[in-house]
Amino acid sequence: MIVTNHSTLEEKSSRSRMFLPTLVFCTFSTGPLAVLVGLFLYPMAKDFGVEVGIMGQISTFSSATAVAIALLMGLLSVRFKHKSLLITGLVFFGVSAAGCFLSANFNLMLLSYSISGIGLAMVTPMTSALIGELYPLEKRAKAIGWIVGAGALSYVISPPLLGVLAGYGGWRLTLLWFIIPISLTGIVLAVAGIPSASTHQKQEVTKRNYLESFKKVLSCKSALACLAGDILRTASFSAVLFYGSAFFMQRFGASTDLASIILLSAASFYTLGSLASSTLVNKIGRKTSAALTAFTAGIFTISFVYATDLWLSVLLNFIAAWFFGMVTAAANGLALEQVPECRGTMMSIDTAFVNAGYSVGAAIGGVTLILYGYQGLGTALGATGIAAAFIFYLLTSDPTRTQKPK
Repeated sequence: MIVTNHSTLEEKSSRSRMFLPTLVFCTFSTGPLAVLVGLFLYPMAKDFGVEVGIMGQISTFSSATAVAIALLMGLLSVRFKHKSLLITGLVFFGVSAAGCFLSANFNLMLLSYSISGIGLAMVTPMTSALIGELYPLEKRAKAIGWIVGAGALSYVISPPLLGVLAGYGGWRLTLLWFIIPISLTGIVLAVAGIPSASTHQKQEVTKRNYLESFKKVLSCKSALACLAGDILRTASFSAVLFYGSAFFMQRFGASTDLASIILLSAASFYTLGSLASSTLVNKIGRKTSAALTAFTAGIFTISFVYATDLWLSVLLNFIAAWFFGMVTAAANGLALEQVPECRGTMMSIDTAFVNAGYSVGAAIGGVTLILYGYQGLGTALGATGIAAAFIFYLLTSDPTRTQKPK
């Protein structure tokens, strides 16, 4: 029997002024380590005496680890409190950052950075699950927008800050002066700022409980459609996130500095879009918002690679990034409400699918770029966003409006 007093939990959450800021900071703290690897991949490769392509595989291993652990989290979230799992994930990030700082060779760096994948798989779904567990329904859309925006904001703030710090002592110094302290701060804030209330079972959790949690999610057609839509809309975003800078450099001869500014600006538009999503969600609902913004993001993804003028293409790229921020927040909120009694399991599985979506997008983009150039890449990945829109609109339902998912 599940012992829950939702009104008490919501009142306690509302009284805790630190709750949402804490989740925002915790989400922000997961970004700088990934930014570090992307920004200093070449210097790292030189330090460890390996090719850049080999060095880049630390991200591949970390992503694969995140997918595997996210699926395991579907089980762990049934047994353990969401707050405890979130704090554990933050600890893994701290261990990963410290390990990267101390790594004397490539193999240790590979192992250390892969640990961050464990942390990501724990922190990402638990922040959403905690919002669903402890936040009133009418405020969840705005809260999720802040969470999504915080993740993007770390990619806006971290690059210039890490660049300045690295100028004083290389990439390792950025770990010691910024990334490790911010990880430790996140742990302290999570312990102090997140209520300990939980909706978990008071009785012993058995193997059947674990299987029931997965069964409820996987037997919900609307939940499965959300997962499919999330793979496709995330794959579509790869056109902006992974290939945008290379496109502007090759197509228009943009300098590295200009391409970096464009990417940072796109991340800013993504952040603003996620924050603005709650207004649309509250007006037309999570399902319609996810479908509309995914469709629009897909259209602008196609359009920016066909533009013949640099600044028009940049503008269209920024608009696409804005709507990708909106669809991320809307789709996250839609997934969160699919199986309310199994939010931890649902969001853990969703995290695995989102990470898989980035891999799918990178793969589709790479193949279409080789075969058909950037216009083929933009068309293919834009089409995945449009396909996600149709899946959201035709196959999902919003339980907060219909009361019963399909």
